[in-house]
Amino acid sequence: MNGLIGIVGVIALLIIAGGILGLCQRDRFAPRWLIAAAGLVLVNDAMLTRVYGLLPRLMPTLAWNWQGKIMALAVTLLIAALPAFGWRVSGLTIRQASGTLASCLSVALLYCLVFAILAHLFPGDQADHETVAFQLTMPGLEEEPFYRGILLFALDRAFAARWRFLGVDWGWGAVLSCGLFGLAHAFGYAGGAFSFDPLTMALTALPAFIAVWLRLRSGTVLLPIVLHNFGNSISLLR
Repeated sequence: MNGLIGIVGVIALLIIAGGILGLCQRDRFAPRWLIAAAGLVLVNDAMLTRVYGLLPRLMPTLAWNWQGKIMALAVTLLIAALPAFGWRVSGLTIRQASGTLASCLSVALLYCLVFAILAHLFPGDQADHETVAFQLTMPGLEEEPFYRGILLFALDRAFAARWRFLGVDWGWGAVLSCGLFGLAHAFGYAGGAFSFDPLTMALTALPAFIAVWLRLRSGTVLLPIVLHNFGNSISLLR
């Protein structure tokens, strides 16, 4: 129940923030896509939690949430295949936009360097093989197609206004998707109260803007997936 209340809180924040933005630009606002984005957040969370524990745990011997991640990824891919979305326009393609490889690789290498330095300064605890395998694969494979894929697509349809910055066209959808990514890690409900960790929010939402830039610049979530898993696992590799 705590998880369900927590995600309802996140969705309420999305609707409130999105509604305010929509009222400020009514001619470029599509409320149905904001509602669709809220629905995507709920469905994704339901898959990650095995519908809040209603579905049986099929991998009881594994410590990490492989089942939830696989279910969430499968549903993301199914939604991306719908006519209203589309795999390529949602970024679920390996095709890099022409003329963007050099700039994207430069940013990716800088990202890797920063995380490698942080891992050297603050090494993680000794990890078992399952932990390493999970962090090398599932976080990026599941979260990037969702947050930088179909969720970004839906929010970009909800808010049509754009501004050019650092070579890409930003919209409120990019900002909100990064905020939601941060809230997924920093916001929750337990013990009868909501909780929020500003440091966790910053450490997740800010790198998400780099992932969004790469997605918008390249047209694909491929590099964000690789970098996401690199950032999650580099401190575990020794």
